Amino acid sequence: MHAFLSPYYVVIIPLVVLLLVRIIKFIIFYFRHGRSLTYTFSHGMTYGHMPSVHSALMISLVTSVGHYDGLNSGAFAIALVMAILTIDDATRLRVYMGEHSRYINMLIDKTNATEEDYPRLKERMGHKPLEALAGGILGFVLTIILINIL
Repeated sequence: MHAFLSPYYVVIIPLVVLLLVRIIKFIIFYFRHGRSLTYTFSHGMTYGHMPSVHSALMISLVTSVGHYDGLNSGAFAIALVMAILTIDDATRLRVYMGEHSRYINMLIDKTNATEEDYPRLKERMGHKPLEALAGGILGFVLTIILINIL
């Protein structure tokens, strides 16, 4: 089985890390927000919050590609650039989008518009730098562990 899957470890490992970090994120959100499964499922599995799954996935991919294909490979360079773009998007662009949503929601509230006409926009879309850092560290550590296990 290992011989059959080993050529695919470069992508399997980041996908396993993605799943593990989503589970960790779910657990953290559950305990931080009143231990409500309903609230956690409706709010905790969306964008934002601790840790950043985007950062974990991308750092895992960079680490995995670096290990299996080498740090001098074109695949590593592409993975690194994509990680930078993805993490930058998660920590800056989506934060700005959330701020815009907050202002739009505030304007809708002030005009007494109905939520049927103007549904509330999600205000928490991006990640704080610490959330991205935690995701990146988790992605790296879990990837190293999985590489050593496999």
